[in-house]
Amino acid sequence: MKSKAAMKRIIETLKELYPDGLCSLQYEKDYELLFAVRLSAQCTDERVNKVTPALFARFPTLESFAEADPKEVGEYIHSCGFFNGKARDLVACAGQILEKHGGKVPGTMEELTALPGVGRKTANLILGDIYGQPAYVCDTHCIRITGRLGITDGSKDPLQVERQLREVLPPKESNNFCHRMVLFGRDTCTARSPKCEGCPLAADCDTTKAARKAKK
Repeated sequence: MKSKAAMKRIIETLKELYPDGLCSLQYEKDYELLFAVRLSAQCTDERVNKVTPALFARFPTLESFAEADPKEVGEYIHSCGFFNGKARDLVACAGQILEKHGGKVPGTMEELTALPGVGRKTANLILGDIYGQPAYVCDTHCIRITGRLGITDGSKDPLQVERQLREVLPPKESNNFCHRMVLFGRDTCTARSPKCEGCPLAADCDTTKAARKAKK
């Protein structure tokens, strides 16, 4: 478990590197972010951002999504992968938001995770970005990097990682911290070839410390 001093250093360093700490998915309406996050599963945000303009132009309202043929939706999101399942989820999700929530994206974990295709990661992101609530978005970048740093115990289980982050990460920092983890994971702490040499978080990284110790 990281000390409060170490966590503060990590948080402040990430703020310096990524002052904005924003989600990279592009959207205008609340439900568009929800749908974009669903499309981003096992797909890059960059790819999703290329797909959604045409998708949202063809289906400009929740009503149009709810009435859409999933096959046609699938044609627009084909390059995102797993397009059949994602298309069905978008159509069904639009219907539920209209029927059960008056056309408004719900604002609780329980309501969000009851929607088709919405898990805790997506729900946390919506709660943080749309509703300004403390949110712990445990995607692959966050899970990998927090484990390497020693903030978490290296678990790959998103729920376990979320619980551990809640113990050490101040609620007011949580949402932007997780967005910065994504950016840092793309730039520096990549999955296969992390740029450990010169890493700005090296002084507080358990993995780096262990590697240096092993060389002695």
